[in-house]
Amino acid sequence: MKRIGIGIIGIGNIGSRLYKEIISKKKDIGLKTNTNINIVAISAKNIKKKRNFKFKKEIFYKNPLDIIKNSKVNIVVELIGKSDGVSKKIVESALKNKKHVITANKALISKHGDYLSSIAEKNKVNLEFEAAVGGGIPVLRTIKDGLATNKIYKVIGILNGTSNYILTKMQKTKNSFHKVLKDAQELGLAESNPKFDLDGSDVLSKIRILSSLAFNKKISKNKCLKNGIENIELTDIEMAERLDLRIKLLGITEIINNKLFERVHPCLIKKDSYIANIDGVMNAVILEGNPVGESVLQGEGAGPGPTSSALMSDLLSILRGNIKFPFGIPSSKRKKVSFYDKNQNFSSLYLRFEVKDKPGVLSQITKQLAKYKISIERLIQIPDHRKKRASIVIITHKAKELNSDKCLKSFKSNKNVLKNPTIIRLF
Repeated sequence: MKRIGIGIIGIGNIGSRLYKEIISKKKDIGLKTNTNINIVAISAKNIKKKRNFKFKKEIFYKNPLDIIKNSKVNIVVELIGKSDGVSKKIVESALKNKKHVITANKALISKHGDYLSSIAEKNKVNLEFEAAVGGGIPVLRTIKDGLATNKIYKVIGILNGTSNYILTKMQKTKNSFHKVLKDAQELGLAESNPKFDLDGSDVLSKIRILSSLAFNKKISKNKCLKNGIENIELTDIEMAERLDLRIKLLGITEIINNKLFERVHPCLIKKDSYIANIDGVMNAVILEGNPVGESVLQGEGAGPGPTSSALMSDLLSILRGNIKFPFGIPSSKRKKVSFYDKNQNFSSLYLRFEVKDKPGVLSQITKQLAKYKISIERLIQIPDHRKKRASIVIITHKAKELNSDKCLKSFKSNKNVLKNPTIIRLF
């Protein structure tokens, strides 16, 4: 049996779970891969931190880059996170030293994946990142292997468990966004600073990785249509229920006229549709391609269990001796992508205006919409006489993104409109 040494850099919740998984399943892994694996090096910020497993002090490295120099280390697992700094140095150095790399770092891959994959190919080692997208859902391996001969033309996903949990809990408990967010933080389902989960940045990183794999393109760097859920209020959740709709934060990427259109934003979805019923911390990905048609993958998108499952999948792939192109095809064959102009996209909109409750305000809004060629399909007015204000909810026919963007900006100068209008696209 071939002896393989593993170095794990980053021993937090996920790194600790992976350590225990490898130790407890060593015999099973050996049977499946004909290898004898051992964890020969680990690194973390603090050796004295209490952990729920024991390790020999001699395998602990204060400087994670020293692990790369260890000739007994064949596979490096990077679990620090962040797109630059020491994370990038570790992965880059490991690949250049002909060591396989496994990472769960979507920020790193979405920013530097093209560069790092070219190093891996040059040195004939693997760069694996299944855990970077969808947690325990094997979506990347499905695209690279299971659907390798299919032409995929669209990917739709609920790809952030924190955002999905918040929207689900708001709908089920009727609690405010801030109350649900606080509860999620106390449960460990949201970071103390959840900005990247809530503003769509986390989903965009994952969508860029999925785009590259699905369409055999370089990772896109263009400025995308990106909105998060921070402005979604309980009023919007309740109005969606009234309209037989639900709100979900979706990441969508597709090819339109040979151009790439990536976007992340909240969507209003019919209540009886499949994706509207993906609740809590669950993730789901829908792949549309030819000849397979529509493929659906669903599972837990975050946490030590699902993430370690994906990391173990990458580990076994390497142990079986499969040297693969990180993005499915050689870097030299992956082309730069042309971008679809998001301003030319058409979509129906949900618009909520908070206004002063006085005559003529509704007329001002409808006239402004008409000016920008946005036609109204449905209008609901909810007065609050006690506060002398009203909520005006408008569902539009399909409107051009450029027009709707200009129109909504024009309301900033209207003193009867009390705050920036809320916009949610219909899906």
